[in-house]
Amino acid sequence: MKFILTALLSVSLLNTDISAQNKPAVIQVDLSKPQGPMKPIWAWFGYDEPNYTYMKDGRKLLTEIAALSPVPVFVRTHNLLTSGDGTAALKWGSTNIYTEDSKGNPVYNYRILDSIFDTYVKRGMKPLAQIGFMPEALSTHPQPYRHTWKPGQDYGKILTGWAYPPKDYNKWRRLIYEWVKHCVARYGKKEVESWYWEVWNEPNGAYWKGTPAQFYKLYDYAADGVKSALPTAKIGGPDVTGGAKDWLKGFINHCLNDTNYVTGKIGAPLDVLLFHAKGAPRVVQDTVVMSIRQQLRDIDGHFKTISAFNKLKDIPMIIGESDPEGCAACGMATNPENAYRNGTMYSSYTAASFARVYELMDAYKANLIGAVSWSFEFENQPWFAGFRDLATNGVDKPVLNVFRMLGMMKGNRVLVKSNRMYPLKTILDSSIRGPLSDIGAIAATNKSTVTVLVWNYADKDKQSVAEPVSINIEGWTTGIKKVNVTEYRIDNTYSNAYTVWKNMGSPQRPTAEQVNMLEQAGMLKKLNPGKNLVLNNNRLELNIGLPRQGVSLLYIAVK
Repeated sequence: MKFILTALLSVSLLNTDISAQNKPAVIQVDLSKPQGPMKPIWAWFGYDEPNYTYMKDGRKLLTEIAALSPVPVFVRTHNLLTSGDGTAALKWGSTNIYTEDSKGNPVYNYRILDSIFDTYVKRGMKPLAQIGFMPEALSTHPQPYRHTWKPGQDYGKILTGWAYPPKDYNKWRRLIYEWVKHCVARYGKKEVESWYWEVWNEPNGAYWKGTPAQFYKLYDYAADGVKSALPTAKIGGPDVTGGAKDWLKGFINHCLNDTNYVTGKIGAPLDVLLFHAKGAPRVVQDTVVMSIRQQLRDIDGHFKTISAFNKLKDIPMIIGESDPEGCAACGMATNPENAYRNGTMYSSYTAASFARVYELMDAYKANLIGAVSWSFEFENQPWFAGFRDLATNGVDKPVLNVFRMLGMMKGNRVLVKSNRMYPLKTILDSSIRGPLSDIGAIAATNKSTVTVLVWNYADKDKQSVAEPVSINIEGWTTGIKKVNVTEYRIDNTYSNAYTVWKNMGSPQRPTAEQVNMLEQAGMLKKLNPGKNLVLNNNRLELNIGLPRQGVSLLYIAVK
């Protein structure tokens, strides 16, 4: 590929096969109009199975995630207090932190929990420490406890003794107190002060077998345990799922206005608010059709609910799970709607949805600090089984490269307009299902770089030949004359181990040489190497060809 200069100093990064049937996309970037900081809200990840953390592929992936982010990555996992021997399984994990002796006295064991948190801290990562689920010895309904759920089975099978309230709230409080105190002793007060603690998961759904009032009590006792061990610790909740505006309102009202179950005073500690947002893909005439609308509607609704409370004007918010749908461990064999996960559609969806999360954050002036992608890896599972994960058997999927791109974007977000980018209002109303795909961008700049992330996304999982996209960048700082432009790409050819694996014949037992090829194919690739260019009248026009479900990052180094 060669750069072609025109009167406007146009740079051609076009693939040779370009479709002219659709309206050409024109993207305008104005560097002189900042929109807000390029907050790395994407640098948050989570998963159900905590014991994968310190296993071979888990350690490898965590190392890669830590390396791609310019800030410490936060990690959230379920089952941190669940009883068991630490054997990992789908939708299951355990640490055995709490048991009781024959006289009913608490016995604390931090070995497995330390292995999990040590793995994070050694990589510069930080826990979004989930206080859950209920240890067997504390559960009001302890049996059955260990489930054996598999994809395709009734999801309700996972809901066992861990989902119930404690039989003794004082023992529950003491467990949390001892855990936090142990963390301070092991990692230091300053380190633990930088973490976030949150109580339970989706208490408005299947994960909580108690009443709302019992959850408020659970929260008050947990928060008191955390704050008693470390008064400066940051704690919150409730990580509701779905719209759940009434449930969220009830929790907030309790924390602001109700009598605390522990202290007898009004109010409960609330340093951060968490909620979930999920899409809803389905199969229509043998084609996967996503619902980016549903995920964004969840976020919009929760922002609206929280913004109604004046006392919470600046409270930090975390989307505790922010994903295209709800079950990471449900592969495409049992859930064909999840076929989007291996290829580039997951990549383009991620780029397009995060851009709209920034829009919603700006619209509500929300202090959003993180959006957790509930996607990690599933140890010792079939290759490319269609789980919602970032890597398979140690090989990175295309979606991980979107986060590598985001990790290269620094400074302030700047104004971007596109004639092919669906307005946020339209997406909230009817998603991205028109005759034209969504070709849009998000851009950022600091003193030394300009980065423009461009995607070509549509809810229907259909591919296309490359479409022409013109990116016009203006508003450069006075004195800048020369730049160096590199294009990184995710499509069927670039940054895509899945395509390479299929071309190998989809081996389930690849050779060492094939694994090495797949690992290399999974890395973020340059479509074009860096090229030095001169600005013309303080403007730069870059032309690329981007296929549907493809993503490009234009990385521009200022000379």
